[in-house]
Amino acid sequence: MFKKLALPFLFVFSPLTLHAQDLDETNPQEQTAQQTMPNGYIVDNLYLFMHAGPGTNYRILGSIEAGTPVTITNEQNNNYVRIIDNKERSGWVESKFVTAEPGLKQQLSELTQALDVSQNQLASLQSAMPQLQSDYDTLESQNSELQKTIKDLNAQLEQQAKSAQSKVEREQHLLLSYGGGIALGGVLLGVILTLLLSRRKRYDGWS
Repeated sequence: MFKKLALPFLFVFSPLTLHAQDLDETNPQEQTAQQTMPNGYIVDNLYLFMHAGPGTNYRILGSIEAGTPVTITNEQNNNYVRIIDNKERSGWVESKFVTAEPGLKQQLSELTQALDVSQNQLASLQSAMPQLQSDYDTLESQNSELQKTIKDLNAQLEQQAKSAQSKVEREQHLLLSYGGGIALGGVLLGVILTLLLSRRKRYDGWS
């Protein structure tokens, strides 16, 4: 009697139990810390299915293309590893189809992006070349003008130095001339005074 009553309950609860297990398999350990940045890739020349668990007997969650960057978790079982793809889907794939090295597709994508960046930089430099050439010409002209100005100032300084030296020499010459004249005048004055005094003494003696 008990078995007859239990069978309907088993049929009712069995799908619910399987569904709960399936939910646990498609969303394992969400409360634990997960890597968020891609640290692996799906190998080239491959069209791979992601499963809800570590084996082909688990339901398929979707496909993942070769070269897709994925996040490799620390969960491994039965030669399968759980990954998170670029669409934030969590599933299991065979470990041999996951590599830490970027595939040709990923390398091509990265090189294409690098080429685009280089071309943009080259285009920017080419567009800036006329302005840079104009700035260079302006600076070259300013440099020439500054050199000419410096040369003129040096010439003026040299001329001023020569003029100052000539002025000093003229002043020294004038001082020497005035000094010589004064000395000569003093000598002459002394001679004249001496003569006058001597003649006066003579006249005084005769008288």
